[in-house]
Amino acid sequence: MQVVHTISDLRAALHGRGRPAFVPTMGNLHDGHLALVRQARPLGEVLVASIFVNRLQFLPHEDFDSYPRTLQADCSRLEAESCDIVFAPAERDLYPEPQTFTVTPDPALANILEGQFRPGFFTGVCTVVMKLLWCVFAGSGGTAVFGRKDYQQQMVIRRMVRQFALPVEIVSADICRAADGLALSSRNAYLSDEERARAVQLSRTLAWLSQAALEPGSKLGALEAQAMQRLGDGGWQPDYLVVRQRSDLQPPTAETLRAGQLVALGAARLGQTRLIDNLEF
Repeated sequence: MQVVHTISDLRAALHGRGRPAFVPTMGNLHDGHLALVRQARPLGEVLVASIFVNRLQFLPHEDFDSYPRTLQADCSRLEAESCDIVFAPAERDLYPEPQTFTVTPDPALANILEGQFRPGFFTGVCTVVMKLLWCVFAGSGGTAVFGRKDYQQQMVIRRMVRQFALPVEIVSADICRAADGLALSSRNAYLSDEERARAVQLSRTLAWLSQAALEPGSKLGALEAQAMQRLGDGGWQPDYLVVRQRSDLQPPTAETLRAGQLVALGAARLGQTRLIDNLEF
């Protein structure tokens, strides 16, 4: 396995090796990340993972400086999964000058839910993903795998790739969960033992909301408010717990509510840790 740090070294390592399959990460890898790597393995001729904590997608009060950086351990785990190339640039390598050109996604999709509570987040995500895709796929096509836990994010990226006609297929991978149902996340490491025991309440509340939404005569707004109250009573600070159409993340109409193809999404803070999750139904 090669570990490279500059764009020129990455392109030299990729030269002549065929179509890449790519898994972008911010490191501090867990089993959910490794599941993405395994899914990507047969989708290309050379398997690339990136590790880069992207300053552009963190708000000033968020955890950029304290976000776990575990490059040596991450590389060991990727080598065990037969990854071919790890691209681990320093900030000066990926952003050698201030990134004054950015990618601004469609506000109809990017300014709701996560975008409402983290303004500018998806501009930071789109800018770094666009740059990483060009670094990996310049002169070739290929496949990139993203986790479905970041549901809105992978929708934004998929639309960006389509509208810019990038030669990249975006593949969504299922959420990996712990035995009790908690979605795996690097930020789970921030939870105390007591908080970890309660963290599964988020996925259970989304499951309750999705089931209740399908009951005849259900009032979706009231159910969403009740879901927020459930988490609030459990000591959480919820940002949103909603049911949306999978196609565009807009509130369902009476017709689309009956037809299905829905997703329940939630974001809430437990102590100092903000968790997100979703459930398609």
